[in-house]
Amino acid sequence: MSINELVLLIIIGLFAGFVGGALGLGGGIIIVPALVFIMGFTQHQAQGTSLAALLLPVGIFAVIHYAKHNYIDYKFAAILIVASILGSYLGSLVSTYLPEKTLKTIFGIFMLLISLKMIFNK
Repeated sequence: MSINELVLLIIIGLFAGFVGGALGLGGGIIIVPALVFIMGFTQHQAQGTSLAALLLPVGIFAVIHYAKHNYIDYKFAAILIVASILGSYLGSLVSTYLPEKTLKTIFGIFMLLISLKMIFNK
């Protein structure tokens, strides 16, 4: 790993962590596109690396802070955890068999649809 790659990864990580802590997003919206377009990763590599980086260490401090302000519904979170474990496993099974171009297209369409919904929802 070169010093330039290290610096880029640190910048990407800091930005994703900030956006994740502030807005509740980061991996899919920041890290995955940055790894693909800046670092030259394949879509599969970017998604796998993002998930590995974000599993526990990134979210824990934001969760602690939100908990201090009573912004966590623990019952909902528990259900989301169980469902997300199953969903992430099934999603990874499907995505690893898709061609990169197909996966990248699906990823882009999903981000576009979500952003349009966020922008135009009343």
